[in-house]
Amino acid sequence: MMTIPLWAYVVVAGILISAYMAFRTGKEERKLEDESIELEGRVYMERIQKEKEARRGV
Repeated sequence: MMTIPLWAYVVVAGILISAYMAFRTGKEERKLEDESIELEGRVYMERIQKEKEARRGV
């Protein structure tokens, strides 16, 4: 019967850990990007609202 060398297990474990870390990092980056986009949207909407109020006041 053929046995698998120890280094092969280490390589497979490294690949799995690397995939997990890439997935987790991507998820965190998407969350931060969504928060940034939402903040920019709020700032934009506030600017539009101020512009409307300025037009009504004139």
